[in-house]
Amino acid sequence: MLRPEVQLISVDDHVVEPPHTFHDHIEPKYRDAAPRVVARGPGVEGWEWEGRFYPIAFQGNARTRRFREGEAGHGEDLYARCFDDMTPAAYDVHERVVAMDEDGVQAELIFPQFPRFGGTQFLEANDFDLALACVRAWNDWMLDEWAAAYPERFIPQTLVPLWDPLLAAAEIERCAAKGSKAVLFVENPHPLGLPSFPTGHWDPVFSACEETGLPLSMHIGTSSSLMVKPSPESTPSVGIALCGVNSMSALGDLVFSGVLNKHPKLRIALSEGGAGWVPYVLERLDYTWERSRYEGVLCDVAPSQVFAQHFWVCMIVDRYAIANRHLIGIDKLMWEADFPHNDSNFPDSRKLLEEALADVPDDEAHQIAELNARNFYDFH
Repeated sequence: MLRPEVQLISVDDHVVEPPHTFHDHIEPKYRDAAPRVVARGPGVEGWEWEGRFYPIAFQGNARTRRFREGEAGHGEDLYARCFDDMTPAAYDVHERVVAMDEDGVQAELIFPQFPRFGGTQFLEANDFDLALACVRAWNDWMLDEWAAAYPERFIPQTLVPLWDPLLAAAEIERCAAKGSKAVLFVENPHPLGLPSFPTGHWDPVFSACEETGLPLSMHIGTSSSLMVKPSPESTPSVGIALCGVNSMSALGDLVFSGVLNKHPKLRIALSEGGAGWVPYVLERLDYTWERSRYEGVLCDVAPSQVFAQHFWVCMIVDRYAIANRHLIGIDKLMWEADFPHNDSNFPDSRKLLEEALADVPDDEAHQIAELNARNFYDFH
């Protein structure tokens, strides 16, 4: 069970950057070209950058956003399109801490909004010097402003310039020196028009992570704008419900690619992909590895051993993951709140996790709810 003194550490939460984020933290020579929030009609705001408009798309629920019934462009839309339609805790660090206290959460790992979860927004740049300045500005905002306001409440992670692995490695080193605890990355670079994992292109990034001790965060949906979509008619609910498929794919690709043979100290978090699927997928990967040694399969040991050395997963309230926690690895399973998105259980996160862990031994519940995250992200 979850004892009262256990502090909940969530390894997947989200922020909507406040309008001053880039203006206040970017190099002065780029300030006039920095992304800025503009309004485009009633109830619609977004970021303007390099002449393009990126509407805000905040995926909240009834407790974290306002639904504008009957208003043009909204109706039953899944997303809020302006700041006024969100809980202030989405973009105000002080309000966030109030919401965390209400939800029973001690600390959060934060994923970005405008840059997208893996920083892929900046791949669309016309001017990559400006894009690099934007990446650095977001990182400095997260490290020097948001996380610094309540250092015991936030685990800061940082973006990298995905278009240049050497620049990315340098940014990892810069941010690690400033206190970053993780690196935002993508679950599959190929759909983005970038070299795939087995090519060796990303070795400078992986080496920088090994040298600094920072893990990679591979959030679902970072490889394209879409989740699983079996047909043009498929509702977005399909992708949301089957989000673990993205994490399964990333796991299989990285395991069989041989990348992890070269980077024995690299650690990877498969973020927001759930965990109940892990035992079956490891069994299937091992079965395939033993029988189908196709050319290009460069895994030296059983995939389940690779997983045990390199990967961590998380859950919200996943009874299959809890029931099979020892098959996953009790030290591999972490908890997430997904605040303030639609999967969030706010303000009942602690209550529901306590119920889910009611039959779990105290020490194991403590690992899942707090200690695994503290150890993985070196957050003490």
